[in-house]
Amino acid sequence: MPLPDFIIIGAMKSATSTLHDQLALQPGLFMSTPKEPNFFSNDEIWAKGMDWYEGLFASAAPGDIKGESSTHYTKLPTYPHTVARLKAHVPDARLIYLMRDPVDRLVSHYIHGWTERTIEGDINEAIHKYPELIAYGRYDMQLEPFIAAFGRAAILTLDHAEIVRDPQALLERVCTFIGYAGTPRWHSDLGPRNVSRERLRASPVRDVIMGNPVSTALRRSLVPKAVRNYVRGFWQMKERPRLTEESLRYLREQFGIREDAA
Repeated sequence: MPLPDFIIIGAMKSATSTLHDQLALQPGLFMSTPKEPNFFSNDEIWAKGMDWYEGLFASAAPGDIKGESSTHYTKLPTYPHTVARLKAHVPDARLIYLMRDPVDRLVSHYIHGWTERTIEGDINEAIHKYPELIAYGRYDMQLEPFIAAFGRAAILTLDHAEIVRDPQALLERVCTFIGYAGTPRWHSDLGPRNVSRERLRASPVRDVIMGNPVSTALRRSLVPKAVRNYVRGFWQMKERPRLTEESLRYLREQFGIREDAA
């Protein structure tokens, strides 16, 4: 059946896009396009039906190990029906969950939301105004329903720091877990993807202008790169958001981080 053998279920802003791209480069592995179907989480995508979802994997070669990566699957309480839907339709799937220092993840999530204009205001105010900033980093809470439904043995948990320290070893662990018989190779020339600090803040007018191929060609031929980068800076966050000591203490308490471990 054209269904995934494994799913990267999160966490958001923990290098899931990078891992997805690396797996897609391995012979005998087939990764979905788009990377994040969010089929089992988002009601409007779920409404497309299983035929649509199966179509994402229809072009996989016989014998390919198939996968997808949807961080919405571990976004409780935003998407409450995910686990039940997954269990009903892909009960034997292997699940991969990447975790990152929850405070670092929250900061990247804030930058992502700021560029998408779904989060406004200073980060020290946002942590109280947007509960998802904290909820998506409560890894135990996010994993608990998956463990109850699929069993602990069906879930591989990984530390984002492993990608920085020894990405080849992490890739080998993933491939062993999903039953890949080949010899995986980490492509260091690929580089990280979906880096929050490099994103541009949403701007419909700018996107229309920059998306025009004629204006793009003229801009690149007539406007020096230094000037283009300067203008680009108007839609980028100038510096990494800074949490106050009070906010850090609050977040450590929320995430259950001991002060001596911080």
